[in-house]
Amino acid sequence: MSRTLTRLLSLALLTGLAASCSKETVVPAAAPSAAVQTADATASRDNHLALGNPSGAQTSTTSYWNYLISKPQYAMSYHRDRGTPNWVSWHLSSAWIGSTPRQDNFAADAALPSGWYRVSSSSYTGSGFDRGHQCPSADRTGSVADNSATFLMTNMIPQAPNNNQRTWAGLENYCRTLVNAGNELYIICGSYGKGGTGSAGYKTTLDNGRVTVPARCWKVVVVLPVGSSDPSRVTSSTRVIAIDTPNDNSLNTSWGTYRTTVDAIEAATGYNLLSNVSNAVQSVVEARIDNGPTS
Repeated sequence: MSRTLTRLLSLALLTGLAASCSKETVVPAAAPSAAVQTADATASRDNHLALGNPSGAQTSTTSYWNYLISKPQYAMSYHRDRGTPNWVSWHLSSAWIGSTPRQDNFAADAALPSGWYRVSSSSYTGSGFDRGHQCPSADRTGSVADNSATFLMTNMIPQAPNNNQRTWAGLENYCRTLVNAGNELYIICGSYGKGGTGSAGYKTTLDNGRVTVPARCWKVVVVLPVGSSDPSRVTSSTRVIAIDTPNDNSLNTSWGTYRTTVDAIEAATGYNLLSNVSNAVQSVVEARIDNGPTS
């Protein structure tokens, strides 16, 4: 009996060790590239306004047309009377990317000042316009809190569905491929003008006039290798992508069609983009139209 018991105990011990080792040695189906491994090891979550505050937005409620909202996930200038952000700025590196699924929990932003109208998850219903993310859901998958923050209605504009789901989605996906290649990005996007054409036709406002439909949607992407002291690392050879699209359901699906200069966006909006970058560098990169790859 004792010899049999000893054999059974030995077998149980070996089985346990095998199971333990199998859990520790599981490898992903596809190993990441060396560039991705380097980015994962050194990338950090940096200041969303490191390259500047484009409109000099302030936290005073008297600046209701240019109200600064700073969240851990992004920063923005919000316009109370338009019910949309003027612009949203965020940092993107592999440190922001994880495995959290899309939450789809659209909600009013309770952090807006007391007495301000809070655009709700149903404010766009039946309008023919998408609740168009400015900072995308897929750029914030590190945690449920990070992803949920992108679904606050302060982070939305009424966006033509084909613009949101095709043209802009294409650029958003491309930006994440740049991160996977070992880069970090500073992204600023916004809108201006009044009146767009969605799937149900042309509209100027939604929600009984409390949400303005913009005429144009723009985005600027600054591409840097992963590192530190980011504003000083922007040089005249740094890749800067700028696009300006009509808020129209019939636009071209290729975002590269709408490339423009940062200078042109500044002229249209009155903003000073990349203001923390040296003037000499700004004068070069802001006047150049990107001609790099689009996928």
